[in-house]
Amino acid sequence: MRDIVFTRQSGWIPQVISEDGELKLMLGAGADANHEPRTFTFPIGEAHLAVIQEDLARHLLLWSAVLPLCDAAGTRGRLDEDAAVALLDPILLSVPADVDAFFRSIPCDRGRLVAHGADLGLLKRGQVCAAMRAATETPDGKRAQEYHADRRRAERGTVLGPLDAAVLRYTGQYLHGSTVPKRLPDAVDPALLPRVMAVIATAEQACAGMRISRDPRRGKRATDKRDWDRMAAVVDAAVRRAHPALADDAVRTVSFLMCSEASDRSRNAPMEDDEETSADRADLGGSTRRRPLSFTDDKGVEKKWLPDGPRSATAEFWEFVGERSAGDNEVFTIEDEEKGEGVQLHFYADSLARITTVREGRGGADPEYRVEYTLVDGIGGYRNLVSVFVRGGCAALERHGSWMSDVDEFERARRRRDAR
Repeated sequence: MRDIVFTRQSGWIPQVISEDGELKLMLGAGADANHEPRTFTFPIGEAHLAVIQEDLARHLLLWSAVLPLCDAAGTRGRLDEDAAVALLDPILLSVPADVDAFFRSIPCDRGRLVAHGADLGLLKRGQVCAAMRAATETPDGKRAQEYHADRRRAERGTVLGPLDAAVLRYTGQYLHGSTVPKRLPDAVDPALLPRVMAVIATAEQACAGMRISRDPRRGKRATDKRDWDRMAAVVDAAVRRAHPALADDAVRTVSFLMCSEASDRSRNAPMEDDEETSADRADLGGSTRRRPLSFTDDKGVEKKWLPDGPRSATAEFWEFVGERSAGDNEVFTIEDEEKGEGVQLHFYADSLARITTVREGRGGADPEYRVEYTLVDGIGGYRNLVSVFVRGGCAALERHGSWMSDVDEFERARRRRDAR
């Protein structure tokens, strides 16, 4: 039979129970193989119970020292009860100086102490008893998260100044650098906010007019990594030049914010707006091209584009690519059947082939085609070649690539490029 003898306001702080007449400390920690919380118990004495009841700081210190033993038990192992019991007297019954010395010799969960109000300066100096004088039963999880974030930075040699920390709080990346950045002015100390906004203004001015285009090769909402890297480099250089005292973490979070926002603008824009300027639309829209086009992928799926449709051929094609492109579907073709020509995009090889009909098949003979290859420089290169083909066909592509009809010559050129 199990009865609760003593519990605190916070349900996670270990409880004292009576089980078959024996006093035990019971705590939840970790999870089992099914992700259910694990519960551990180990015996304590009446003297230990008295201290736990009267001294919140000692209770929390004991908890922080037991947690590493729970972690060591893993998802199905047993708690090392002997090791847990060995913690009781040194933590609960010793004088403060001896407790401090004991904690310098054992592992403990410092984050738990920080969450419950530990003084960071005293904790860092190893004065755990003094650090816990102002301990609280109710934990502050965010304080512990910030403590762990600062420790991770310290491990890689990064120390944040007040402005660095404020910039990271503004972008919401103080705790986790992988979090998608946002603009959170309310998270910043009002006294520091003008300086933070000056840093942001520097970044905005540096990348004004730049954009991150979509990359349909990687899906409907993917964006161009080269554009991202280019914008990040521009913002990084400008911010470092204007604010040389900023830490690397602060500079990176600002460039991440600018690039993330630019990517979102592209993802949320219609494909036509994303891929073409307003001037291009007059050239690429259905009012100019009079012949239909056929789009196909490597799986045999076909889509027709008609001149009287509401959208341009390029917008329709790149939407088709975004919907169909995959790791096993990286070859796409645009064909002008009436003119007997087309282009084939090889995303796996960063190359494109233009195909023209030299002789129509007659009397059961196969048609004769001329196939020429060129290397392509990223999604921007593909977009340019597709737009040129749509406007003027294969002939218009002549000055937009180094065309090679010899397959072996092309493969050598591709290997040289890849080697670079």
